[in-house]
Amino acid sequence: MKKYSQVIARVFLAQVFVLSGIFKITGYESTQNYMEAMGVPGMLLPLVILIEIGGGLAIAIGWQTRWAAIALASFAIFAGVIFHNNFSDQMQMIMFMKNIAITGGLLLLAAHGAGECSFDGRRISG
Repeated sequence: MKKYSQVIARVFLAQVFVLSGIFKITGYESTQNYMEAMGVPGMLLPLVILIEIGGGLAIAIGWQTRWAAIALASFAIFAGVIFHNNFSDQMQMIMFMKNIAITGGLLLLAAHGAGECSFDGRRISG
């Protein structure tokens, strides 16, 4: 049961980032405009998409999991601070706390690894 719950947990964490990256591609111009309105250079959007989709897929399959988890945890904290910092708006506070919760899960993943059913697990045991 433990090895399957680790896979499910990784997929649950990863899907947030993969879908977010895909949505940024499909709404590229509006995402770029939003970033710029928040003081973030729009030219960083391809890097953001790469981090979200690449990091999310790495987490999902359990490849370079510790590094991907640290990168995505850092990304989630920075994104929360930059984009969800209006704590007088309840929705922004909830979004910020979502980022904190995801960061917690990613830090656990970084500390404990991907588990048996992963590319990282295959390298360790095989």
